[in-house]
Amino acid sequence: MAIPDLDYLKQRKQGILGENQSFRSAVLLPLLDIKGETCILFEKRAADLKAQPGEICFPGGAIEGSDPSPAHAAIRETSEELNIAADEIEIIAPLDIMVSPFNAIVYPFAGLIQNPNNINPNQCEVEEIFCVPLQHLLDQDPLKYNISLTVVIPEDYPYELVPGGKNYPYRMGKMPQQFYFWEDRIIWGMTARILHHFLDLIRSK
Repeated sequence: MAIPDLDYLKQRKQGILGENQSFRSAVLLPLLDIKGETCILFEKRAADLKAQPGEICFPGGAIEGSDPSPAHAAIRETSEELNIAADEIEIIAPLDIMVSPFNAIVYPFAGLIQNPNNINPNQCEVEEIFCVPLQHLLDQDPLKYNISLTVVIPEDYPYELVPGGKNYPYRMGKMPQQFYFWEDRIIWGMTARILHHFLDLIRSK
């Protein structure tokens, strides 16, 4: 078979394999000025939410079909959750995309909230907000752990199609976890991973 004409692929934008089958969300790491000090805003999710009730997170949520971009979704969700106008939120820079082993892809952005006094959290989604000085987080050495991820193989798996069959050496995955502390609050999970990545970028400039 002759090689087909593939010139049309040159215009294709590179994506993430399996992206369309994953839960896609966008979050904002919100920076704001409080009395001359740069702080990062966090939310505590409402206790009656179906997903991750009561956990600490950044503003954000699912990317909808009507969102022209992940950045737009991050701004829209932040606007809805904090009850501020979208034009009061400025995207500073995209952060690295996080592909979760739990069938989720997260598009994080660092952003600036220009008028913090206008924030009025949506109580249906947000129990409370709190702000942590950026310098406090830069000075903190978080607790660090790795979670091991193993392969669970179904009973009807076709071992005969795999080199080595049941003895094939599947790799064990690892997922890093960090824990940051502020007063009586613990920042961990996906939020801590995004925060850790952002702080590393700040330190490396």
